[in-house]
Amino acid sequence: MLVITHLGKTPSVERLVKLWAKRYMPEVASFYDPLSSDQNHKIFSELVKVASLEGRIRTAAKLHQPLIDVKCRMALTQAEMFYKYIPNILDFQEALRFAKYVSNICIKLLNVYQQATLIAPSQTSMWEILDVEQLAKELEPILVEYQEQHIASHNWRALGFITTLWKFHNKSLLRSLAPIEQAFFNPYLKFVEEEVSIPWRRVCAAAARHELSSPTFTLVEQMIPLADEIAQVAHHRLTQSFPNYCSHTGRLTDKDVTHSCLRDLIMFQAYLWLCVLEEDIAPVEQELVKLCVMVMPSIEVKWELIIGLLQLLIDEINSCLTEEQFSILQPYVSGMLDAFFKARLLLGATD
Repeated sequence: MLVITHLGKTPSVERLVKLWAKRYMPEVASFYDPLSSDQNHKIFSELVKVASLEGRIRTAAKLHQPLIDVKCRMALTQAEMFYKYIPNILDFQEALRFAKYVSNICIKLLNVYQQATLIAPSQTSMWEILDVEQLAKELEPILVEYQEQHIASHNWRALGFITTLWKFHNKSLLRSLAPIEQAFFNPYLKFVEEEVSIPWRRVCAAAARHELSSPTFTLVEQMIPLADEIAQVAHHRLTQSFPNYCSHTGRLTDKDVTHSCLRDLIMFQAYLWLCVLEEDIAPVEQELVKLCVMVMPSIEVKWELIIGLLQLLIDEINSCLTEEQFSILQPYVSGMLDAFFKARLLLGATD
């Protein structure tokens, strides 16, 4: 859940903000040829050209508002077909309103993208054109309004629908761009997806409570860069533990289901680190568990899978810790597990 959060300027906050920003580096390594330096020089020149101010303006011009609106309508139809097993998941006017918000968010993103400052490296795969603090500030008003709309609907199935709508829209939109253009614009789309569901900004803000030398801060700083790798390992083990699991959205190995599952595994980690830095399990109890209670059953995800996913995730996190770090983390891990088991019991879930 997006919560308006002020980021201080302490050394610990700034360190975590840098790690947050690294999540949105353009993935350009695949464009290089390890056997041809001449070819790589040409690729580097093309990357600089696309990432320049003029290049970003050209990219944005391809994604003009009429095209975005058309892509939103197409994505709306896809999302409705995807959730056809849930009768009347949204009424028509509500669905159109959410589609309009998706369109407006994308237009705002393009405006920011054209104004971004390029930080170009020497011939390497590390690029940066996304200032997460500035982007968060620019998008905050429209994302808060967007969130308030689906909360006001009192239909928590809408959250899954909106996420699917955004995913289909982005995939369709990116197909209008050349591969290198996709590499530079896709991090902005990823940022929005994570900003509305993963509390990275709050994790960074909570670091202000800790000195750089704090064992707690050191633990979180060490673990944040491992979030994707940990999620991938936990997801792989989940597919092995539940080889025959299949919901209406597909099997755990299906591409779209994998994407959603990995995002959720990263979200669980971010909430855990938020609790550790705030020294309080409340964000898990009052936000993460409630979100799972409201959303997961409505999209027919069984509690058996949620608990299994959580346990596998915790096992993988623990495997990365020293004995001292393990002792720091355990109260929060125990609190997280207790909160989910209590929710399962209260719902009378037996699956």
